[in-house]
Amino acid sequence: MAFPSSILPGRAMEIAGSAALVTGAASGLGAATAAALAARGAAVYGLDLESAVSGAAAPDGVTLLATDVTEEDGVRDAFARIADDGHELRVAVTCAGIAPSARLVSRQGPHDLALFRAVVEVNLVGTFNVLRLAADAMSRLPPDAEGGRGVVVTTASIAAYEGQVGQIAYAASKAGVAGMTVTAARDLAQHGVRVVAIAPGIVDTPMMAGMPDDVRAGLAAKVPFPPRLGRPEEYAQLALMIVAHDYLNGETIRMDGALRMPPR
Repeated sequence: MAFPSSILPGRAMEIAGSAALVTGAASGLGAATAAALAARGAAVYGLDLESAVSGAAAPDGVTLLATDVTEEDGVRDAFARIADDGHELRVAVTCAGIAPSARLVSRQGPHDLALFRAVVEVNLVGTFNVLRLAADAMSRLPPDAEGGRGVVVTTASIAAYEGQVGQIAYAASKAGVAGMTVTAARDLAQHGVRVVAIAPGIVDTPMMAGMPDDVRAGLAAKVPFPPRLGRPEEYAQLALMIVAHDYLNGETIRMDGALRMPPR
């Protein structure tokens, strides 16, 4: 169901001419969000790993930058590039993430500690790194009529609430993203910067595309309604609605078709 633009007033109409930063922008949720923001007139800077950026075609209005979200210097360089180009950063959306599967204890022994650290480093620390630097950049911008300076949309997951077998590291990292949302919003209230998280369910991303058709169909059948996989464009639509809705702040919004994940 498409919503008419007339019910999306305010900030969504104001991003034209401003800058938006999207992480994980070379594919999946990030690519869809970067394209949607560019279509609204934003100058979009998309961050992703060199291996992803080198093979990606950026749509009009999107500049892809090879950046590891876990590295402070690289992310600072991306924000410096935005400022050097003469843009005001008003929107940041963090979509970069990884989702390896491993049980807490398996035939191989206990969960690999390095793998757990890697997942938390990308999904949680990487999100925090972009959040803090984006908020700092936004805090120095002139406010709008209501004192707003920008919005950061982060990506949690329904695994934060109902992590399945093998998702211990992923669930912990995404629970961290959800958990810091209201605190971040409260910390940044004095600067007029909003923070909202989206918790997607099963979305048809490139990672899902590699699964057999019967597995994909089985996953889709678990969703109460609509009984299908989510679409990256629906995540992008929700991100734009959050940008447009000034009174959404400090909340984690599930986008899952009423799905509650079973243990496996």
